[in-house]
Amino acid sequence: MLKALDPPVKSLDDFVKQVLPSDILSSTDLEIDAARSGGEEGFTESQLLARLRAIASKNTIMRSYIGCGYAGTRVPEVIKRNVLEGPGWYTSYTPYQPEISQGRLESLLNFQTLVCDLTALPISNASLLDESTAAAEAMTLSMNALPASRQKGKNKTFFVSHLVHPQTKAVLQSRADGFGIKIEVGDVLADGGKRIKELGNDLVGVLVQYPDTEGGVEDFKGLANITHEQGATFSVATDLLALTVLTPPGEFGADIAFGNAQRFGVPFGYGGPHAAFFAVSDKYKRKIPGRLIGVSKDRLGDKAMRLALQTREQHIRREKATSNVCTAQALLANMSAFYAIYHGPQGLKNIAERAINGARILEQGLKNLGFETGSRGKGEDGRVLFDTVVVNVGQGKSDEVLQHAIKSYNINLRKFDDNRLGITVDETVDTKDLKEILSIFKNFSSSKEDVHIDQIIESLPGGGNLELPSALRRTSNYLTHPVFNSHHSETELLRYIHHLQSKDLSLTHSMIPLGSCTMKLNATTEMAPVTWPEFSSIHPFVPSDQAAGYKIMIDELEADLAKITGFDAVSLQPNSGAQGEFTGLRVIRKYQEQRPGKKRDICLIPVSAHGTNPASAAMAGMRVVTVKCDTKSGNLDMADLKLKCEKYSEELGAIMITYPSTFGVFEPEIKAVCDVVHQHGGQVYMDGANMNAQIGLCSPGEIGADVCHLNLHKTFCIPHGGGGPGVGPIGVKSHLAPFLPGHPLVKTGGEKAIAPVSGAPWGSASILPISWAYIKMMGQ
Repeated sequence: MLKALDPPVKSLDDFVKQVLPSDILSSTDLEIDAARSGGEEGFTESQLLARLRAIASKNTIMRSYIGCGYAGTRVPEVIKRNVLEGPGWYTSYTPYQPEISQGRLESLLNFQTLVCDLTALPISNASLLDESTAAAEAMTLSMNALPASRQKGKNKTFFVSHLVHPQTKAVLQSRADGFGIKIEVGDVLADGGKRIKELGNDLVGVLVQYPDTEGGVEDFKGLANITHEQGATFSVATDLLALTVLTPPGEFGADIAFGNAQRFGVPFGYGGPHAAFFAVSDKYKRKIPGRLIGVSKDRLGDKAMRLALQTREQHIRREKATSNVCTAQALLANMSAFYAIYHGPQGLKNIAERAINGARILEQGLKNLGFETGSRGKGEDGRVLFDTVVVNVGQGKSDEVLQHAIKSYNINLRKFDDNRLGITVDETVDTKDLKEILSIFKNFSSSKEDVHIDQIIESLPGGGNLELPSALRRTSNYLTHPVFNSHHSETELLRYIHHLQSKDLSLTHSMIPLGSCTMKLNATTEMAPVTWPEFSSIHPFVPSDQAAGYKIMIDELEADLAKITGFDAVSLQPNSGAQGEFTGLRVIRKYQEQRPGKKRDICLIPVSAHGTNPASAAMAGMRVVTVKCDTKSGNLDMADLKLKCEKYSEELGAIMITYPSTFGVFEPEIKAVCDVVHQHGGQVYMDGANMNAQIGLCSPGEIGADVCHLNLHKTFCIPHGGGGPGVGPIGVKSHLAPFLPGHPLVKTGGEKAIAPVSGAPWGSASILPISWAYIKMMGQ
């Protein structure tokens, strides 16, 4: 190969010197913490698994009834073994080429059908990153749906129910800042929706949780009407399992319904990855973010699936885009679709009713012990309507009860405040679990009676099988398509999974030379830990000491990534490359806001840049100014760059530059580019999409970048999963480290942290062992 080059070279070292500018080559070797065996660098597979087993053992697996958007689930072994652990599913690429993707396209169409049926809305996308970022997409869609005059309003407000999950409210704030949207949190039903009426033309939209974060279920039909009277959009964050028994959002006036499909057969995974779902009314079908699978015809006239409508809006609209979504959670969406197919409509309803009955048994047992469980959002008889019970344990006693639950029963509950705790029941809960939960509270009760679950069930009207209020009870059919009614045995589902898999090309067949998304061997040793219970069974909001193993692994991965990129600090929270872009720019904005002088919100972007770059800049509240490039080499026009830097010197916030460029060229004057931007007060954001070409040769930090995002699903061996999951961490220099994203429920990020960009503190934490393992085995 070297001889075939023009001009030919004698060695790879000579080739590198020919291609890379001499002033960016690293002068030192990478120092990765890895074992040495038999004179070879890096861990062997057996060494690595032993090391990771030791780390994983420091995580403590407990029964978590925390809820807050995450519920326990049983992953059917046939799905776990053949999809989550199946290379035919996890190594396939995003289905841009339908002729080699019909299997996963059909599976994703099943997911869309599942979502449409349960939400009673006609259009669903093929998944988003998580529930919280889906809420942010709902907000920006709502703004984009307004007349232009209202979009430009200075007081435009998105009204959010105070009973929305806390992590969702925090992520909304991070997205709202860039669009100049005010987030107002309050009681949406107070005084008959008075505040919503007062907002009038300033109202962007309204968001409610159904069932809400405290387990309450309200009739929102009147609220939907009030919202529509103001010309605004009504969004509902919801739970797919609940919608098998509760009136679906589409039937009470919702324009948008979204949520987390995690409890449909995907483990906790310390917060992810999980597939968010997102459905809209027909009115908004051309504004829906993300990918959409549609049914079409091939050249022979036969039915075929393909990506439909505009699925990558940012490449068309660039800085005018309202979303930078560039990926999905395809592998997890496929798992949830297969879960629904396996159980079928009646099976899903049985699981939902089991959760309701479990919650009602707990509620009655707590009342028998003398505790108050409240009455808001419940049936006329005062009983809970879905899976969550909130109990008042007495003034200032929450922490004492929590610790007793952990130390005596290995059970995690949710703390709402100093007086109230929450318990979320899921499909894994049986009568033994219910008795253990009630036993926790008996220790703090004045009642002398023992807990007898059978007696509690007998005391409930109908033996625990209680009717839901007619206004909230679902009466419409769902999942009537034959696919959800044909594969309920393991054999039938196994054959269907492999039938679809046989239609697709993956790394089990050949290499996949597509796009900038470097396809690497996803070694089985790297993949194996993903399904270890020590990693998969941890709720994202457990006390930090229960995730000590995760902390070790995350700290080591952050340190290795910092060393590789030449940066001082890393955040693993962004759960896609586009999210990494947005996060890096938000960090720059926050840093620039601390500096005196004019508002620095100009972002310079080469005309050759990936479409997500200008979309992310606009979402971060920056004004995009393009920089010319040479049409043949793709190199930046230095004269034009200097002209723009001088023109916007007092307002320059950043430049976004991909290295090597989208032309695949190492910009010869990259250091000069960084110097010019810095001289005019700007920060250098390096897009790490092509980082694979830099590792070990040069690094963004040494070149002069201030921040860079990485694609762990490209450069660091997380497989593509047929279109997700991905991880898009950012590395930063020390002056930006204080602004790395935080989280409202778990301490992370810098001391001046921006609001979170993902629902979970470390994004898609359960797949981080893949990149950790890849780096450790590669060594230096």
